[in-house]
Amino acid sequence: MVDFLNNPDALKDIVSGIGACMASNRITIDGQPVGFMYRERPEFEGDSGWRFLAGDENDEYMANDLNSKVFDVNTIANYDIAVVPYLKLAFGIELERIEGTDDFQQINA
Repeated sequence: MVDFLNNPDALKDIVSGIGACMASNRITIDGQPVGFMYRERPEFEGDSGWRFLAGDENDEYMANDLNSKVFDVNTIANYDIAVVPYLKLAFGIELERIEGTDDFQQINA
């Protein structure tokens, strides 16, 4: 059994109806804030397209399917509320946290 940082029964309803996302275990198990987030075209029904990473995951880490999981976007909002203002942005967006803040900046043109 995976030991998630936050108890799923204690999650608040911060955002709803956005859909599923992929998130790194660095966020949901290790407790790191979201450092990098991007939105791609959905890969499955109910997928919002959002992908959330701490930003320090290397290629080897990401190649292991056990290091990320599918969650409702609301779950990730509970882990890091700073993502909420950006959740309605279009597919293709890539955002990086501005160090020391709860703000993100677009890193793709």
